[in-house]
Amino acid sequence: MGDDSDLEQELVARMDAAPFYGWAGISLVSAEPGRVDIEMEVEPHHLNLQGFAHGGMIATLLDTACGLAVRSRVEPGRRHVTAQLNVLYLAPAQPGRIVARGTVTRVGMTIAYAEAEVVDARKRTVARATSVLSIMPERA
Repeated sequence: MGDDSDLEQELVARMDAAPFYGWAGISLVSAEPGRVDIEMEVEPHHLNLQGFAHGGMIATLLDTACGLAVRSRVEPGRRHVTAQLNVLYLAPAQPGRIVARGTVTRVGMTIAYAEAEVVDARKRTVARATSVLSIMPERA
């Protein structure tokens, strides 16, 4: 995949092609092979009844970070889907900016493993995740 700016452009284009990321408010901060940083602004429509970021939004951010990190290492002509996502919530996320870093441990021909962490504006770890992803040929 060329240099890191090419990788970032490719990942942004993939995210732009799926309206979900715009709806969720998730955007790419940086990327290099095997690692991505993404962010979102936790806004009122992301909050649970207690006024914190809904756990589903945190899980979505973690899943996206793991998936994009794997995407940064998957060979052309192959795709990936999450097979398992394990989330550990460590602290409530307040409204404001949160950042997730996804890191690849292994990408094989059929299975990948990645981890992610979400931190808040105070650099406090909000949640961590591990993910197993299935790797397969692109659909025709």
